[in-house]
Amino acid sequence: MHDKFSRKNFLRLGTGAALATALGSASTAWAGAGTPGPDTGPGWGHVGDILRNTRPPRFRPRDFLITAFGAIADGTTDATDAIAKAIDACHRSGGGRVVVPPGTFSTGAIHLQSNVNLHVSDGATLLFSTDPAQYLPVVLTRFEGAECMNYSPLIYARDCENIAVTGTGTLDGGATWDDWWSWVGPSSPDAQALQQMAEDGVPVKDRVFGAGHFLRAAFIETQSCRNVLIEDVTILRSPFWGIHPVLSRNITVRGVHIDSRGPNNDGIDPESSQYVVIRDCVLDCGDDCIAIKSGRGADGLRVNVPSENILIENCTLNIRYGAITIGSEMTGGVRNVFVRNCTVGSPNLYFGLYIKTNSVRGGYAENIYLDNLQISNLTKEVVSCNFYRSEGDTGPLTPRVRNVELRNITVGHARNAFSMFGYPRSPIQDFRLIDCTFTSIDDVSEIQDVDMSFRNFTVNGQKITDPAQLL
Repeated sequence: MHDKFSRKNFLRLGTGAALATALGSASTAWAGAGTPGPDTGPGWGHVGDILRNTRPPRFRPRDFLITAFGAIADGTTDATDAIAKAIDACHRSGGGRVVVPPGTFSTGAIHLQSNVNLHVSDGATLLFSTDPAQYLPVVLTRFEGAECMNYSPLIYARDCENIAVTGTGTLDGGATWDDWWSWVGPSSPDAQALQQMAEDGVPVKDRVFGAGHFLRAAFIETQSCRNVLIEDVTILRSPFWGIHPVLSRNITVRGVHIDSRGPNNDGIDPESSQYVVIRDCVLDCGDDCIAIKSGRGADGLRVNVPSENILIENCTLNIRYGAITIGSEMTGGVRNVFVRNCTVGSPNLYFGLYIKTNSVRGGYAENIYLDNLQISNLTKEVVSCNFYRSEGDTGPLTPRVRNVELRNITVGHARNAFSMFGYPRSPIQDFRLIDCTFTSIDDVSEIQDVDMSFRNFTVNGQKITDPAQLL
């Protein structure tokens, strides 16, 4: 049974009546779903609450070496069963560390259990198979914001508490253009079919993909888990997104290096999750570095759980699309996101802050705070938030973006400062720049239906007091 951390119980673990009111009913009409509450934002003082409620799990001082269960470090012998046996023994004994010693171990899907820390030692590599059959049977997952039964993520947990993936070793997904990454084209019909199933209300248990289909799985995914730590590991060559907490609470990701530059290779994607701390990470990704999500379209409305109370600090965000992204699967809403003391930029990074929504995706982004970011180079805009992107204004959901603050942001070079388009019926509200310096901006901004204010903001040496100066 998978009911310990059901959606009902997940909400019970949240912030009480205020959260329940904001989430509303699962039967909320499309036009009104995701409307934020009347508050004007908690400010940086809310970070204390995030830190108090985000604590890494602790484990019993007991080790279970996978080699004791039959794993062989020759890079070819399948260690999947040995790892599963070690995890099961650790869990049944009350928890501890399942240790991957130095060497290269070949494996398929790894499923964690409560109170288990999968520890990848220095000099150890878990080399994951690229054979899709190694990731069956199908499990409950999300693909681009819609729930389905699909190939297992490489490391997966469902309805668990107190779990971790730690150590200074390497997790190598093995993905190349000869296997997982080649699915980017063939996946389109399956992705469209899944979205249609969601719109038609097909039960999740009947949305079965996996064998014969082309929906890639994430590298590490937690489904409805609590108290999660991912620390110090290096992640290479993911089939799809890197770290994907879904409907999970109390998530710490720290000291992780992700170097995975395939298609849609986002780095860290908290989705419909609460109390998340991401710190001291280095991200070189084929897509967005950190992308905060909350479901898409009909499924986003049905599940209707936001991502909220997220702190990102002391990270280096290099490649490729958005450094900090909200969306595009954000129908359930995103709020209370704090980003500070990060180094951003490279010749291959597009955007600093990238908010992706429109009337098809809907949702809200509110209370977004960025402070003390050093941005060296961007190939596109410092901030991109265009309600007309992708599908344009063709859907029944009205997105809302409000209370966004950039403070102490230094930009060396970017093509544009802003590309921001709200809707006349839903302008981008209360977008503030305070003590920011953009040194070398090549071209004018595009701004429409945006409420902006400036205090001590300069672009190319000119003090900006009016948006018209940027056009």
